[in-house]
Amino acid sequence: MATVLIVEDETTLAETLRYNLEREGYSVIVAGDGVQGLDRARRDQPDLVVLDIMLPRLDGFSVCRILRQESDVPIIMLTARQDEVDRIAGLELGADDYMGKPFSLGEFLARVRAILRRSERQPHSIVREVLEAGAIRVDTSSRRAWRNGQELNLPQKEFDLLTCLMRNRGIALTRDLLLERVWGQDFIGDSRTVDVHIRWLREKIEPDPGKPVYIQTVRGVGYRFEPPSDDA
Repeated sequence: MATVLIVEDETTLAETLRYNLEREGYSVIVAGDGVQGLDRARRDQPDLVVLDIMLPRLDGFSVCRILRQESDVPIIMLTARQDEVDRIAGLELGADDYMGKPFSLGEFLARVRAILRRSERQPHSIVREVLEAGAIRVDTSSRRAWRNGQELNLPQKEFDLLTCLMRNRGIALTRDLLLERVWGQDFIGDSRTVDVHIRWLREKIEPDPGKPVYIQTVRGVGYRFEPPSDDA
């Protein structure tokens, strides 16, 4: 049974979401402000966090940023504001999905199911696979990566994204294809998610993230992994 943490200060909405999620068979925890939500996320280790932006004590953007630094727990952000800047900010901070209020319960539950299905599918390799290119080395069986012998701290999605790019070295991969390979076929979110994670990945593997040489942008298409002949 998956556990969903709802961080929402609107009591009526929180209880409505709780009721419908429990009818679907999920275990539900409710927190009424950002500080409490962060504490419950750390203590209860939920499988999904539903996070409102406008929260007392600690806003949803701050909670999202802190959670993303500490874990890969999927996050759906909610907001009553329809500004695109809020949506972009949430995705930039690492949210997996974003819903503007009001929203239909049917769509909400569909997104919850889709995200939890993706997080459950963690393929396990029975054959040791080591990918090497330039100064980058990835061991898929132990899920560890290094640059110039220095181990990298890569969250799940960044590791999977790097692995996908390295397995297809020299091939231009579209954002949609990367979404399918890394986030799953039923991913509902925005392709901008790929751009955000590429930027984070470049900050960790590129000699100069502002002038990437490993992960190259293919204009109008997506990205290509092509290590330089002489790595810096």
